[in-house]
Amino acid sequence: MNGTAAPAETPGAPRTPGSVIVVGSGPTGLLLAGDLAHAGVPVTVLERRPHGISNLSRAFGVHARTLEQLDARGLADPLIATGGTLTELRLFRRLSLDLSTLPSRFPYLLITPQYEVERLLERRAREHGARFAYESEVVGLRQDGTGVDVDVRGADGAVVTHRAAYVVGADGHRSAVRAAIGLPFPGVSVIKSLFLADVRLAERPESVLTVNGAGDAFAMIASFGDGWYRVMGWNRRHEVPDDAPLDLDEVRDVTRRALGSDYGMHDARWLSRFHSDERQVPRYRVGRVFLAGDAAHVHSPAGGQGMNTGLQDAANLGWKLAAAVHGWAPEGLLDTYQSERHPVGKAVLRSSGGLVRLARAQNPVLRAARALVSAFVNAARPARSKALAQISGIGYRYPAPSGVHPLTGRRAPDARLTTGRLYEALRTGRFLLITPEPHEPGPAPRADRLTVSHWTDARSTALLVRPDGYVAWAAGSATPARIEAALRAHIG
Repeated sequence: MNGTAAPAETPGAPRTPGSVIVVGSGPTGLLLAGDLAHAGVPVTVLERRPHGISNLSRAFGVHARTLEQLDARGLADPLIATGGTLTELRLFRRLSLDLSTLPSRFPYLLITPQYEVERLLERRAREHGARFAYESEVVGLRQDGTGVDVDVRGADGAVVTHRAAYVVGADGHRSAVRAAIGLPFPGVSVIKSLFLADVRLAERPESVLTVNGAGDAFAMIASFGDGWYRVMGWNRRHEVPDDAPLDLDEVRDVTRRALGSDYGMHDARWLSRFHSDERQVPRYRVGRVFLAGDAAHVHSPAGGQGMNTGLQDAANLGWKLAAAVHGWAPEGLLDTYQSERHPVGKAVLRSSGGLVRLARAQNPVLRAARALVSAFVNAARPARSKALAQISGIGYRYPAPSGVHPLTGRRAPDARLTTGRLYEALRTGRFLLITPEPHEPGPAPRADRLTVSHWTDARSTALLVRPDGYVAWAAGSATPARIEAALRAHIG
């Protein structure tokens, strides 16, 4: 993060009480900034680059749970229009996962470049009043009981101190915020040498996503839908540093060996090498400072879960920070960001790491294990459903106290309500209370944080759904008194 913004982009005042500073304008930071601004929280995004959006970004797959979160912000349908969909994931040649069976409005993987996600999220954040300061590098950070001071160096070299109630580091795997609060980033490099290329093709692949490995070569081609294709690959026998030269001939060669054709690859607009790490911080929160996305966890690219996991971090944290700033957060609410999201990051680390290790298997024992895993998942419906739920993100459940209704902590499926679809009702950014018609909440002044709707059928269950689409409370048969008690516990 180097520099300062144009005058129209700079924060109005370095010291704004009740505000949040988000460091990093990737997908995670942008969704978080938009949620905070939508909730009426003054938010400033600090970005090291001259401008936040690049058309040379790595991620390209948006899973079902992320699309549901975007649907709750009115962004899913515009994003779907930018790409193509994939209803089947093929792994290790033998294993096939049918995404069309997902219990979601979005039973597929959306293939679209990360910059399309960022474009929609940035526009939303700006529309709600988020401020952006580009060429702004975080060089120091201190916190006390009431706020955080952030030292920011601009393009002219001058350092200005900004103060906010909370700071979120969404500034990637080399996070300056993580370094400033002294958190380690333990882990390993799982793939030492990958390449990325954005190219045009003379021949069109049959699918929006083409993946295969053969011998020492692995390659993947994803269509961006605008004539450009993302190619990712590696050559086991040519592992070189990230800054080693890369040309299109090498990309063509590895692609031909892995996929049988290079599809007439030409006109590369971007060529890059990188290595893939598996790392996770031990804590996502230190006092008034939080970490999200790649600043908190990085994974192998297998399964395309990296960007999606970061967006889920932001969806979880945003409404909690807004509740704290506005003064109605229940005691301990901010601590649940760690207890809910850290286990998910760890699970993604395990699953993506397992996939890439099986994909690269060379010795006979690992190859036999890969064949057994593929056969088992293909044949066993529960195992297949679990794999689909994890990769798509819809299967994760947050911790819930023992003895509560089984829906508590789970993702709320989309449902028809008297006011429309459930995820349309979440676009207010508030909690959503769903009851049978006879029940109404008590008279407490909660209009700023609660929307009420009813089932369109005769079910008797009452649900209180959090702004991030997870069930905070549920009861099979709820009296007005029980509903009121639940509301007091969760939203005051």
